[in-house]
Amino acid sequence: MIKSIDFYFDFISPYAYLAHKKIKYLNNKKKIKFNYKPILLGGLHNLHEITPPAFIKPKLKHMIGDCHLIAKKNNFNFTWNSKFPLNSLNAMRGYLYINSEIKSLYADEVFEAYWKNNLDISNEQIFTNLVKKCKINSNKFFEGIKNLKIKAELKDITKKAHDKEIFGAPTFIVNNKIFWGQDRLEFAIDEYER
Repeated sequence: MIKSIDFYFDFISPYAYLAHKKIKYLNNKKKIKFNYKPILLGGLHNLHEITPPAFIKPKLKHMIGDCHLIAKKNNFNFTWNSKFPLNSLNAMRGYLYINSEIKSLYADEVFEAYWKNNLDISNEQIFTNLVKKCKINSNKFFEGIKNLKIKAELKDITKKAHDKEIFGAPTFIVNNKIFWGQDRLEFAIDEYER
């Protein structure tokens, strides 16, 4: 069995975007296998009966400042999305639907559209343009993400994340140990390298 780190994410999470950027940067130096596990963060919050930070004004204010601080420290291009929070359902289903060869490109494009370019990824035309940018047939894509199997798979991954006591994104799992938050990536890598 090849050792790897599971990365639970939702495009809606700014911290997942920052973790994704760190993963890309680190993987230019180290070759670590990350398994991207798409979850629906809203569904996960509902399962745990958690009020998301976006709906608690002081938390939201802190989160915005915190994300800018992290991005600046790491030299990442970052813009707080003016439409936050958006519905990421189609984008998350899309990650499951597309071929594995383009998952990395797709993740880059969707994350950057939302957290770098301030685009409304829930807007059908904007999202269609992103899909086309990844050289994906948009008609097949939008049919595919309506497939019952894809819908069930996203629900199943989210439910299994809940059952593992994952409550937010990003979360990393390595050697059956959970590391929550973009600032815990280094700890997950330490565990991976043991």
